[in-house]
This record gives sequence, structure tokens and C-alpha cells, in this order.
Amino acid sequence: MKTNIILFFLLVLFCSCEEHYGTNEPHHENFEKRTVHSTLLDSLESGKTYLSVYSQIYSLSEHKTHNLTVTASIRNIGLKDTVYITKAEYYDTHAKPIHTYFDKPIYVAPLETVEIVIDDVGQTGVAGANFIFDWKIKMTSTEPLFEGVMISTYGSKGLSFTTQGKRIE
Repeated sequence: MKTNIILFFLLVLFCSCEEHYGTNEPHHENFEKRTVHSTLLDSLESGKTYLSVYSQIYSLSEHKTHNLTVTASIRNIGLKDTVYITKAEYYDTHAKPIHTYFDKPIYVAPLETVEIVIDDVGQTGVAGANFIFDWKIKMTSTEPLFEGVMISTYGSKGLSFTTQGKRIE
């Protein structure tokens, strides 16, 4: 009887664990809750920002690499006005599109941050990966800030660094 109880608890423990790694699917917020009608955006100023990210870096030589977890951070640094992101596209080293994160424009409220997280498992972007963000704001608004945060831990070693976006249009 005691063995059956122990087996039962082990089975419950095993079944209640969630798998967080081992998927190639990018993790991101539920952008559907943030969608807005594009007709509301017709009178706004448009911009485009480039953000370099590193989903993989070289170590010791060009033949040894380490995968990194990437967080692309979309920040509305304005105090009053909403920022609208109309497209977020992730590209690999060779400018091949890997993933588009939403089909309809989303909003980012004042002082709010929206993030796209790409796991370090199953990387496809490698060392030269990047994002292109299309956005819209009022003429008097502050432009959004785009940052990349890359992190990795192997054994007792940790690595982290950041990048900032650059407006290209």
C-alpha cells in the first residue's frame, strides 16, 4: 500500500511539470489583446527601426558557438501618448525573414513595455539576426525605444549584453 501511495505521488508530480524548453516556437505576448484598427492610424507619423540581436555568438573560434535567449523590448518612453507598432519582423543573418509577430497594428501605452522573447533552444537567427519594427506616433510624441537583451548561462558562467535600435526611416 505504501508503495502505491509513493507511486501515485510521483505520477502526480511528473504529470504536473510543464515543459518550457525544447520548442522552436518564439515566445511572445498575446498581441491579439493589443490590436487596433488601422484606420485610426492614418493621420500619424510613420517610422521604422532596425534592432540587431544575437541569438548565437562565437566562442574561442568560428566553429564553437553559444545560443542566447533574446528579448526584444519595445518601450513607449512617452508620458502621454500611445505608440502603435504596425509590424515586427525577425530576420536571420542572410536577411531571410524568420517570423512576423503580428498581422494587425498593436498599441503600447505610455511608459509601457512589450517584449518578444526568443528561447536559446532551436535558434535560427544566429550571430547576425535582427528585427525591423514599423511604428506610428503623433507628430508631437516621443519615438519608441527598441532594445535587445541577450543572455546565456552555461555551468557557472553567465553572459549578458544589450543593443539599441536605430531609426532607419
